[in-house]
Amino acid sequence: MLVAIAGNSYTIQLKPSHLGWGDYRYTNTRDIIYGEGYIPLPKPYAKAFNIFNSNYSATGLGYNLFRASSVDGFLNNVTLLAQGSSTAGDIYAKQFSVHGNLKMIGAWYASQNATTNNLVRVTWTSPTDILLEII
Repeated sequence: MLVAIAGNSYTIQLKPSHLGWGDYRYTNTRDIIYGEGYIPLPKPYAKAFNIFNSNYSATGLGYNLFRASSVDGFLNNVTLLAQGSSTAGDIYAKQFSVHGNLKMIGAWYASQNATTNNLVRVTWTSPTDILLEII
């Protein structure tokens, strides 16, 4: 059922919440944690490429886990976790973070001096591998 194939991609504008998820939030469900960031995944792309979150019955490489590197070399073969949902119980993910490390994407953004003037390009090089680029 893997649908993401080499050449699939999307590009999205960065927003303050993507660049500073740990401190730029609309909820008080946890303490402020500086340095966190995530890569947004618009639902049309999640659906088109079958990118799921943990609500889906199958998980693992190619469903909600992907190997990723960045064009600049800061990220090198890290495991991205597709997570979150736009509505409770939805099976499609709404964002990527480094599995087990919410600060690594934030550190990548900082290393590239990323701002809301930048875009992120997410490109699949195989059904399980992703190349990331700040534009």
